[in-house]
Amino acid sequence: MVKEKSTQKQAKILRLFRKIHRITGAMLFVFFFIIAITGILLGLKSNSNGLILPKTTQGTDTNLKNWLPIDSLHNKAILILQDSIQKDLSLELDRIDIRKNKGIVKFIFENHYWEIQLDGATGKLLSVAKRHSDLIEDLHDATILDRVFNTSQTQIKLLYTLIMGLALLLFTITGFWLWYGPKRLKKSRKALK
Repeated sequence: MVKEKSTQKQAKILRLFRKIHRITGAMLFVFFFIIAITGILLGLKSNSNGLILPKTTQGTDTNLKNWLPIDSLHNKAILILQDSIQKDLSLELDRIDIRKNKGIVKFIFENHYWEIQLDGATGKLLSVAKRHSDLIEDLHDATILDRVFNTSQTQIKLLYTLIMGLALLLFTITGFWLWYGPKRLKKSRKALK
């Protein structure tokens, strides 16, 4: 009798986990799909032949003593951005990526995904390219929603990451139990006979 109640309890838990797994999966399907596709693209970005992430070019000199000052390179990057792309684009920098071993400096802008690569020693323009990888990353972690709704900090990204992380943990636990539970239930039923 005790083993029969235990078996019924296991079956009840299994039904509950199946229901949680199914409902959560249905509710978050679109988000998991976006995370999967963007994750694959981000994994391939360095091997995309410049399609997702611009190729890093080669400068003329890797000795920092021979390089122009960063502010001078920054001013050149801004002029190039305004002359080559669009006059009214935001000039706010996301980061300056110095590649000493390549002899270049990348200026990556905050609000429009453009990148300008300059030779560190001469200031010569080496590349102007769109960083599709940054847009894909913003889709992947929901930063794009913080941009669209102009939140002061990354509240949407934080909430999204928390929800999706907890959902993945829930899927892992319920998925394991959906695999293991029937085996355990079958074993319990055999023991009853």
